Amino acid sequence: MNEESAVLVATEVADATADMVIARLNQRGVPVVRFDPADFAHGMLGLSAWFGTCSVPVAGQVRTPSRALDLARVRAVYWRRPRWPVYAALEEGDARYAAAHVRYGLGGVLYALDGPLWVNHPLREVAADYKPAQLALAQRLGLDVPPTLVTNDPDRARAFIAEHEQVIHKTLRSTPYERDGVRLGGWAEPVAVEEIDDSVRTAPHLFQARVRKTSDVRVLVVGRRLFAVRIDSDLLDWRLDYSALTYSAIDLPPALAAGLHAFLERCGLASGSFDLALDADGRYQFLELNPNGQWGWLEHATGLPFSAALADFLTRGEPT
Repeated sequence: MNEESAVLVATEVADATADMVIARLNQRGVPVVRFDPADFAHGMLGLSAWFGTCSVPVAGQVRTPSRALDLARVRAVYWRRPRWPVYAALEEGDARYAAAHVRYGLGGVLYALDGPLWVNHPLREVAADYKPAQLALAQRLGLDVPPTLVTNDPDRARAFIAEHEQVIHKTLRSTPYERDGVRLGGWAEPVAVEEIDDSVRTAPHLFQARVRKTSDVRVLVVGRRLFAVRIDSDLLDWRLDYSALTYSAIDLPPALAAGLHAFLERCGLASGSFDLALDADGRYQFLELNPNGQWGWLEHATGLPFSAALADFLTRGEPT
């Protein structure tokens, strides 16, 4: 590689969304170094960093099997979908120790860099990924939020469902797991009063009044740019069947667009994917933010330049 500054892309091997952005960066002649932290476990990723021994606070290098990048040349970090290593050959305690040192060694070195643009900084993504905090921030910014209850009290849950009649249950965190060998997802599902029992006490649950929606809307914000896609279907949760969906690019009301930009600014994020519901009264209801949401299939379906906007942002700090 030449001495031009480069974009550091942290993601897993099979990531079609990252592939799209990297292709755009290649078209612009921007050097890219792609890596996955999981490769530490296989000896395929190298990291060296010096502190207190040179004229800058941190100096060093990230090395993959095919490329090496001086930390001083990192212009941007695209923290897309990295995996943390699993040390299957080590004893449990040793594996836990090694994995922690990757997280705090690699993370600490990258966080120490002063110059790069992040999309998005992992610590800020984590802080922004709490749904109750998202709902409160959305309301503070003047966005419409459906009536929502977070509780582990069965009586309060029953009262909320009785008050709003049509209520859905949503996960507070997407955590796929298996029960009796069947993989379960975090879909939004209707819930009735008679389904509430003492098992609710085990952990907080999120209950939300069902929006009388005419469509769903997925919004990608990249810097100052915003792209909105209307998703039409008869599904409560459109993620259940992508073949049943139709898409159309739309413009959001200026006040709503400004609110979403302000939301990301408050979170310290450069980019994020919002899910909204357009109700029967023509109002956009805020559902949630995914700080690192998927959008690749929407670019193919609508032709909107998501990947180009991200490549421009990673290159110059703002898309053209």
